[in-house]
Amino acid sequence: MNSTLFVSLDGPKGTGKTTLLEAITHVLRADNKKVIRLCERKSDPYRAETMALVNTFARNPSLDLELTICQRFADSRAWISSHVLTKQPVGSIILIDRWYPSDAAFRRTVPFAEILQLNIERNVRVPDLHVGVVTDPEISWARAATRSRGLGSTVIHHQAEHVACTEAFERAAADQGWVLSRNEGAIETATRQVVSEIYRVLECHF
Repeated sequence: MNSTLFVSLDGPKGTGKTTLLEAITHVLRADNKKVIRLCERKSDPYRAETMALVNTFARNPSLDLELTICQRFADSRAWISSHVLTKQPVGSIILIDRWYPSDAAFRRTVPFAEILQLNIERNVRVPDLHVGVVTDPEISWARAATRSRGLGSTVIHHQAEHVACTEAFERAAADQGWVLSRNEGAIETATRQVVSEIYRVLECHF
């Protein structure tokens, strides 16, 4: 492999995405693959300013403000694409925790097609593999309830909102042809599925 393989894992809150990322990393490294774990939130130099807008939006939602938020996230991903992703070692598999597909879950008024166009126009890197991590919303809501931080969401506070978030993400996944990983059973099952998809892309394109 003379380039990098870029894989994004996205989805609603509480679907076990971080646990799945850790399990995938363990399996790939055990097979002597060079794996780089990144997180959009931690790689974004403009995160604090954007999240201040997200908090304002949560209190006083408006289409114009949400569009501004979408634009800022796209600008941040463009920065990560050119300043972080390009610096990763040749031959590595980059696993990123959230990328633009997550906007399909959390943005409420701007259509995802418009968000996708914003990212394309800014030359945001398109993942070689999009993985949507999902569960029945009742399962992810119950999981979040057991965590000390709860759902950990700025924009979702009620179960009905979480259900809507999950449904919106799954519709976008179907429309865009993303790989869906239903992380409702044993973590090993979801891990095998995603690792298999990663190897499939490696064989086809690298």
